[in-house]
Amino acid sequence: MSHIGEVPLNGAKGQTAAQNDYLAQYRRDGYAVVRGVFGPADVAALAEAFDRIYTQGLRHHASFRDRNVFFQVAPDPKLGRILRFVQWPAYFDPVLARYRTDPRLLAIVAPLIGRDLKQIINQMHWKPPGAAKVDFGYHQDFHFRRPTEAYRNAGDSFIQTMIAVDPQGPRNGGLTVYPGSHLLGPLQFPERGRIMDADMSEADLHALGLDPGKLVHLDLEPGDVAFWHLCTIHGSGANTAPIDRRAYLNGYVTAANCDRGEWAWKQGEPCELGEPVLVHYEALHTQPGPFYLEPPRD
Repeated sequence: MSHIGEVPLNGAKGQTAAQNDYLAQYRRDGYAVVRGVFGPADVAALAEAFDRIYTQGLRHHASFRDRNVFFQVAPDPKLGRILRFVQWPAYFDPVLARYRTDPRLLAIVAPLIGRDLKQIINQMHWKPPGAAKVDFGYHQDFHFRRPTEAYRNAGDSFIQTMIAVDPQGPRNGGLTVYPGSHLLGPLQFPERGRIMDADMSEADLHALGLDPGKLVHLDLEPGDVAFWHLCTIHGSGANTAPIDRRAYLNGYVTAANCDRGEWAWKQGEPCELGEPVLVHYEALHTQPGPFYLEPPRD
């Protein structure tokens, strides 16, 4: 099943009605897609940044950390060493820094979580053509918001956004979501290790009493923005297509409800990054790095 709803967000006449459409879908289904948010020039700039940082990442023989910046380098059964994702590239790349606080993203999330926003996710994801081990098993982002006391009023305060840099669908490992699952609250998934090492198993959904037939595969074009709720069940599979699946993820939270994260906007005005503050990496101040997580090696 493919996602059908299309909502333009280009400042044209009728934008209010379009916003009402995607806001209603988000509240009903726990996700929505806004089409054509970013134009060809934006997509080209992002694609160039992705290619540049992928090359930079493969210079590392293993996963690498420098404070909040993290390069996840992993072996793939078919391609060898690949770069799966980078956390917080906006600290060192001005293009990624610019798009994390782009006003077009604020226009999408502000009606839902306000204009004073911190950021808790800043990630680039790749799924190179033919890669076998790039799945993310079904999960809810809620379970990564730790410690729980630092994240308050979770259901109404957090939104994850994703800018499509390439066409995305089931063949190249696009996002799959379970509509309405955000209304179920946090769920206890079967224990299968790290999400990034698990496939999208329908058995996980059956264990939760859910019907896999209700899953929706999102078909996205470059420049589209998908966004979803903290408790929306989602995952993504392998890339069997001849094109990459590059995606830029930025997650935002109502600042008053979160004790962690970097500022993104204050009263709607973009905030630049300075010295890293505590987000997810607990040892930021005691073991800042830089260091490698050994192995793998070629």
